[in-house]
Amino acid sequence: MPSFDVVCELNWAEVANALIQAQKELNQRYDFRGTEAEIEKTDAGIVISASSEDRCRAALDVFHDKLVKRKVAFSYFEAEEPKPGAKSIIKILLKVKEGLDREKAKEIVLLVKDSKLKAQASIQEDMVRITGKKKDDLQEVIQLLRSSDLKVELQYKNFRD
Repeated sequence: MPSFDVVCELNWAEVANALIQAQKELNQRYDFRGTEAEIEKTDAGIVISASSEDRCRAALDVFHDKLVKRKVAFSYFEAEEPKPGAKSIIKILLKVKEGLDREKAKEIVLLVKDSKLKAQASIQEDMVRITGKKKDDLQEVIQLLRSSDLKVELQYKNFRD
């Protein structure tokens, strides 16, 4: 039976490239001179730091622009409020939201069941597996998921015949 997986994965190579490009721009731009603006990846997420809150938000905008140019959706990131750090540095933490949470997976399963298409959906950890008898049925499910407003970036992987 043909099947495929619905996942929500971040392309880390593109994020790394966007980080490098954003840091280069922060080092070169005149309005960031002397602000100690920095963007770095940590275990908690991505930390943006600068000497003032407005420069920190401007650095966040630079990073956002670099992500857009690399076709990475900003919806994978959740920005926290700016917090003061050591040496009067302001930091913004961008937490990474990757993988389908249980609620979104259930929503996808219900959407497939309610559509009356000849396909079955099952939740498997942080992805949803869709199976059907024909490839055409699976393609209709993909179109259904693309047209629905789930507020999550979805990718379709492991298409098997």
